[in-house]
Amino acid sequence: MTGRLSGKVAVVTGGASGIGKASARMFLAEGACVVVGDLNSANREMLIAETAASGHGDRFRATRVNVAIEDDVAAMVQLAVESFGRLDVIFNNAGIGGAFGPVTDLTADDWDETFAVLVRGVFLGAKYAVRSMRAHGEGGSIVNTASVAGITGGSGPVAYSAAKAAVISMTKTLSLELAGDRIRVNAIAPGAIATPLLQQGRRTPVDEIASTLQPWPDGGRPEDIAATALFLASDESRFITGETITVDGGLMASGPLGGTMTKTAPSGWVGMNRGTTGQGPTIHKR
Repeated sequence: MTGRLSGKVAVVTGGASGIGKASARMFLAEGACVVVGDLNSANREMLIAETAASGHGDRFRATRVNVAIEDDVAAMVQLAVESFGRLDVIFNNAGIGGAFGPVTDLTADDWDETFAVLVRGVFLGAKYAVRSMRAHGEGGSIVNTASVAGITGGSGPVAYSAAKAAVISMTKTLSLELAGDRIRVNAIAPGAIATPLLQQGRRTPVDEIASTLQPWPDGGRPEDIAATALFLASDESRFITGETITVDGGLMASGPLGGTMTKTAPSGWVGMNRGTTGQGPTIHKR
């Protein structure tokens, strides 16, 4: 099998839907062996069946992972090593919408759960991936999903925005720590991408949402982020580290957002958006 990731082994978290699923498909098509970690069992099973039907089943594994739980993450990386002999790439992509509502009404538990998935999950993914990458001594690539919400105010709820800002900072700091090992660390900051996570809490069709929030006339698709992740995972980006690449159809270039992306639920509500994990949201009337 030839391709831009031929001979490489990659782990993708949150890999059974949205951006993660598009990335897993693209990585497989480019020759990688891929392990997907995802909390949603129904989505995992569908992806397993789809991958088997496509003829890539021998280069694919999927496992249940809560990225906030250290043992789960360690087992996921171990599965990659045991199945395919090494680990070259980890795409720390798993995410949730997290806590939303006025800061005065947020619960500390919802705040902590948001950071557990979005920040602790990236930390744990890097921790165990680096151990494996150092063991084979040929470097590697860590790719983290950040967000435009971590770059500017007005593009997400406060907990989500703060967590994604932490991911951007962690990316820069880890890139310095790991440069000597030839392990690159980069992040992607998506804008409005047509995924199930963007749809939650909104009645407008997701494609329409994604196409109206930025200057570019076409809505962002999961494949747009996957293509960037593929570039960062491949040797084509061998001299790029510590960077956050914004993929947003010109959203950040357009100036002040006016809070257009902050409304994750109708006014007057507060709670927790757990995305496509299969665990329902918690919503309370203020």
